[in-house]
Amino acid sequence: MKNIVANWCGRWIAAAVVGAAAVSAFVFPAAEADACSRVEYVGKDSLYVVGRSLDWKTPIPTNLYVYPRGMEKRSSDHDNCIRWRSKYGAVYAVGYDGGITEGMNERGLVVNGLFCKGTVYNDTTVRDDKKPYMSLAMFVAWLLDRDETVEEVRRDLEHHDFQIQGATFDGGTVSALHWGVTDRTGKSIIFEFDHGTIHVYDMGDYRAMTNDPQWPKMTGIIDYWEKIGGSHFLPGSVSSPDRCVRANFFAHNVEQTGDTDLGVSIARSILLNTSVPYTYEVEGSPNLSSTQWRSYAVPRDGRYYFELVTNPGYYYVDLSTLNLAAGSPVQKLDTSKTSNLVGCANARLVAATPFTPMY
Repeated sequence: MKNIVANWCGRWIAAAVVGAAAVSAFVFPAAEADACSRVEYVGKDSLYVVGRSLDWKTPIPTNLYVYPRGMEKRSSDHDNCIRWRSKYGAVYAVGYDGGITEGMNERGLVVNGLFCKGTVYNDTTVRDDKKPYMSLAMFVAWLLDRDETVEEVRRDLEHHDFQIQGATFDGGTVSALHWGVTDRTGKSIIFEFDHGTIHVYDMGDYRAMTNDPQWPKMTGIIDYWEKIGGSHFLPGSVSSPDRCVRANFFAHNVEQTGDTDLGVSIARSILLNTSVPYTYEVEGSPNLSSTQWRSYAVPRDGRYYFELVTNPGYYYVDLSTLNLAAGSPVQKLDTSKTSNLVGCANARLVAATPFTPMY
């Protein structure tokens, strides 16, 4: 089944990982590379910037949609699904005009999905057709439409009673994802599926996530490099652990500011340092993924920035100045027509029909 989550990232560079309590060395042999990075910049005066890169091996058309409050939605094209009315307006990044990759709602909740090879969504030993279907095309909307804080997200995940629908794309590639969530207070969690169980992890003072390995082992890698001291030496490859270590180090060692423009610029510079250069290839790794676009969400100000790597500049949607009242139209920004766009993009939004979920 084709699936929107082509927008979630590329392949895996293996990481030999020892448990955090016994870490003595890490070896990263060359293999297929995954990509996608997420970093949280912590500034002053309640300024937080959540930046992420989206990496994949083939072009992923991604448009921005702004949805108002009060819309009736469903989690799947199956009759057996979850239905809800949106409590909050939100901006979504929609891949192939068929499914939501990530987004931010008007209350400052940010949700981003990244590739994670170890993900197994449903319990493969027990089939329960009574559980409603949750399409990956609508999963992010289900969270952003209803929740304001990471604790509300945690509550919904702990009480989940659904089965994930749409687990392959791009000729059978498994759309294995884990998610980072940040709210207006700067609190962040990561959640990962494991055979029907959802594990939720507080990020604490960690400020970056990438792909593989899964979060408990990734923290062991970060802690190992923390002891080495990044001011003297940092891992430099495009592997997932190396990128995560670099992003986390720089996020802790840059200037803090309360100025939105400067804060976004700092977050952008960190993300540039951890992105995979556009068109970069490694011989023997045909699925290596280079960065296609980046986003920067600013919960305090309601701004969602978007940057195509082939554009000369980047721009933002300002939710705080848009009419998100129930009954307002859905609005769309076609990113293929934004090569000359810089700054606030609200004037370029046009009324549009809602996108049609792929499933």
